[in-house]
Amino acid sequence: MKVFVAILALVACVSAEEWTPKNGEQIKEVRIECLKEHPLSPEQMNKMKNFEFPNEEAVRKYLLCTAEKMDIFCSHQGYHADRIAKQFKMDMDEEEVQKLVEDCIAKFPKGDKPNDVVAYEGHSCFMSSAIGDKLKNYIKKRHEAAQQHE
Repeated sequence: MKVFVAILALVACVSAEEWTPKNGEQIKEVRIECLKEHPLSPEQMNKMKNFEFPNEEAVRKYLLCTAEKMDIFCSHQGYHADRIAKQFKMDMDEEEVQKLVEDCIAKFPKGDKPNDVVAYEGHSCFMSSAIGDKLKNYIKKRHEAAQQHE
């Protein structure tokens, strides 16, 4: 029975259903849901706003939750490099992004580690790469634009 459940879970992870990147509103909803499921302290929130992600259980669980709800992480396989490349390529070449993600996955293999640790290690690696640099700049520009409209 356990094998059957594991096979079903694996099939769910690699479902034939076509995956599409999440839009800004969907990402916002995922973040809100995950904050409800895995509350963070004001200090942790402030650090994350400054792109600092402390290696603390609450932060790791939050990162895992967002990755799972965005369907870029599966509990059996770990991160889906192709999906991350589609979601976070911005103005970069998708193949280049996928290679960066695959390098991070290889650097921090899933092994027997808990999923929150795997999600945290991958996220930290992605954010320290060109992907993270582009994402940080994009978020800063959006924040500055929002402040100008207030």
